[in-house]
Amino acid sequence: MTERPPEPAPGLPGLLDELEWRGILHASTPGLGERLATGRTISAYIGFDPSADSLHAGSLIPIFGLLRLQMRGGRPVALVGGGTGMIGDPSGRSSERTMLDEATVLANAAAIHAQLERFLDFAPGPTGALMANNLDWLGRMSLIEYLRDVGKHFTIPYMLAKDSVQTRLERGLSFTEFSYMTLQAADFAHLYRTLGVEMQMGGADQWGNITAGLELIRRTSGDGEESPAHGIAYKLLLAPSGAKFGKSEAGESVWLDPRRTTPYAFYQYWFNADDRDVPRYLRWFTLWSREEIEALDALAAERPDAREAQRRLAFDVTARVHGTEEARAAVDVSVALFQREPVVDPVLLARIHAGTAGPSASPEVVAGGIAVLLAETGLASSRGEARRLIGGGGITVNGTRVTDQAAAVPEPIAGEWLEVRVGKRNRTVVRLLRG
Repeated sequence: MTERPPEPAPGLPGLLDELEWRGILHASTPGLGERLATGRTISAYIGFDPSADSLHAGSLIPIFGLLRLQMRGGRPVALVGGGTGMIGDPSGRSSERTMLDEATVLANAAAIHAQLERFLDFAPGPTGALMANNLDWLGRMSLIEYLRDVGKHFTIPYMLAKDSVQTRLERGLSFTEFSYMTLQAADFAHLYRTLGVEMQMGGADQWGNITAGLELIRRTSGDGEESPAHGIAYKLLLAPSGAKFGKSEAGESVWLDPRRTTPYAFYQYWFNADDRDVPRYLRWFTLWSREEIEALDALAAERPDAREAQRRLAFDVTARVHGTEEARAAVDVSVALFQREPVVDPVLLARIHAGTAGPSASPEVVAGGIAVLLAETGLASSRGEARRLIGGGGITVNGTRVTDQAAAVPEPIAGEWLEVRVGKRNRTVVRLLRG
């Protein structure tokens, strides 16, 4: 029997070990283990792109990075790229980002802060999370200051050697994007100098930018040949199933904002995770212990059809992002949508309608009958298709099969809801609008 590795040490000394056993760690700087072993609080930052007013499922990787740091006694710093967001990071991209105006960036930054508060503790104290916006210092920096204090410390060969630059040279790379690494380095140096931030964390595709910051700090701190700062890079999450992490089946981003992705849709994204992806998701996106995760691994291997690991994962992540009540409501909707019996509870019908972003119908549409209702709500591609479905016995409304192609819309449940089934599995709740 293979001897099981010991649990990671408590506090900061065990951080790297924890990242290792969870399969997250890609790289770290020499001497970081020794620095963490001192037990002294360390401040570390991760940058967040403010190109939208919501973070997405992929953002959970850096968010959990900051959360694990804070739980072990470190201080997390969330840096919103208000300044760099107006330029765009070429890392991991094949084309240049759309530039944003300052008002949009600031509004997006405020929305991101609200989402981060669900994960991080921003209360004052030595480990209380901080949030910064690099527009505050990059926006004040003159061209002369940039060239004198930042640009002179980077050679062209050094910058050309970075992977983020090499992968874009043939397709075309603007000078604006080429300069991005120097601005991110300026961020690290500024945070190191003003807030004592000793470490930057990010994805493997950010390692070149992280080391650029280390180089600038080394050159400007006067501390010798080794940088006094550190870096950690996380592995890029590539799903064994071949699906791109954080994208729905339709290829759309899975957002943390319930207005963009409903809590039910968010829950279903995790519940529908491929069996091959679940072991990694359990390690990356929960705070469960090794024993709990390995127990779920064993259960999934023994009874994969039960999908217990997916169920627990989906509930835990949804509760963390949207709250326990919304997670429970998502479970209720999920169960109701796949049960055989018709749903007659108006409260549950309202949850299903909200969770699935169900259609609504005006009084005029309702007056046209079932065929018109199906076509106008998108449940059938046309009125002709709606009549064909009705004639074939494929439509059930409020538990009663409809066979008359000219049938009127039946009495709604609680005067507002219609439960419509197209075939055996496609269940939709339609809300009737009042005139």
